[in-house]
Amino acid sequence: MTGFFTEDNSAAAVNARIGEQADARLALVMSALVRHLHAFAKEVELTPAEWEAGIAFLTQTGQICSAERQEFILLSDTLGLSMLVDAINNRRPDGATENTVFGPFHVADAPVRAMGDTISLDGKGEPCRYQGRVLDMDGAPIAGASIDVWCDNADGFYDVQQPGIQPKWNNRGIFITGADGAYEFIGIKPVSYPIPDDGPVGRMLAALGRHPYRPAHMHYLVTAPGYQKLVTHTFVGGDPYLESDTVFGVKQSLVAPFEPDSTGRAAWHSPFDFVLVAEDSGKD
Repeated sequence: MTGFFTEDNSAAAVNARIGEQADARLALVMSALVRHLHAFAKEVELTPAEWEAGIAFLTQTGQICSAERQEFILLSDTLGLSMLVDAINNRRPDGATENTVFGPFHVADAPVRAMGDTISLDGKGEPCRYQGRVLDMDGAPIAGASIDVWCDNADGFYDVQQPGIQPKWNNRGIFITGADGAYEFIGIKPVSYPIPDDGPVGRMLAALGRHPYRPAHMHYLVTAPGYQKLVTHTFVGGDPYLESDTVFGVKQSLVAPFEPDSTGRAAWHSPFDFVLVAEDSGKD
């Protein structure tokens, strides 16, 4: 027995109350959470006033959540936890395209468009031609891959943030690769934008001297039968927020070239190949 609760044995005393009937995974996760939470409080010698401020912060975070806004995910994002969970669960071999956070603005069932189509419907922004291939780890093209793409408009907003202002499906589309694994579409060169910072998470960032900005990026959800799902972005090289992305989503391998387009179809050209891992390859 651990005896009565004391400062020294606090975590052990709490974890001793977990019953044998508890799910094994739940018991593992919760006991680890208790150990680390108690260790944190002891390390910083948390005061009652600080504990009350933390409770108030979490309460306000929950109160601002709605069907359109998930402040707890925003909190997880800005603390780097979302990216850590993503990294743990998407370990891939060298040469495969890296994952990054999904983000809150994906919309299912976007229109399937023909290769080369334009996804920008509001006429704003600098046109950019996105082009590349979907390949396997051996460099062979993957036919029938679905490339679901979405990004903000030139004002830094996604269409779902501005219903009635932006056209529906603005800067969104799905493209299906042929036998050559190639894709191509016309979008815009994305712009950097702030995450919603008018709530408790925004106040936390300001108190910590952190900005709320994400660097400019294009979202991709790439799927193909027999291959692991890829959720990723490509980032605009030279963006001032690349090394300080407020949700820690940037990986060096995902910084894509944006260069003048030689075809005359757009102002910019951004080539990028996606390399998928077979489902049965396991996780390295």
